[in-house]
Amino acid sequence: MGKAIGMVEYQTVSAGMSGADTMIKTAEVDIIECATVCPGKYIVIISGELSAAKASVDAAKTKYGAKVIDSFVLGNPHDSLFSAIYGATQPEGVEALGVMESFSAATAIVAADAAAKTALVELIELRLARGMCGKSYLLLTGSVSAVTAAIERAEEEASARGMLLDSSVIPRPDKKLWQSIL
Repeated sequence: MGKAIGMVEYQTVSAGMSGADTMIKTAEVDIIECATVCPGKYIVIISGELSAAKASVDAAKTKYGAKVIDSFVLGNPHDSLFSAIYGATQPEGVEALGVMESFSAATAIVAADAAAKTALVELIELRLARGMCGKSYLLLTGSVSAVTAAIERAEEEASARGMLLDSSVIPRPDKKLWQSIL
């Protein structure tokens, strides 16, 4: 895996598949995920060196710009970002739960990266537009103060992109709630 990740979120499946092809033909990048998500959108997440990721995302945005919902390129993403995308984190000793929802999958990833770099928190999951009518959310845990700081930073990032939907910090979430989340 490279030192950067990039993503383009498309309005249509056909533009998304064509955009994915453009991205991998433009520069030496690896596909992390290409998938149809709700409501009929298509996401392409790639990794590679920063310059390659940027060139790939820029090429796809240029060629299919009318069908692009959102996109990003992150250099040096937080290590926990990848396990959160796959929902593979099993945290222990939860003090607080942070939740932030956005109108796009790309914004959720960018906000999660910013949150994880802001405070000592653990990313639990990034739900990317599946079963949510195109919305996405991030879950993170840590101390109440760390989760609060991380969620505030995630809100700033999502607001700056015009994609913030809602957020909350839940101190000492009930064990039954916690079990239903994991």
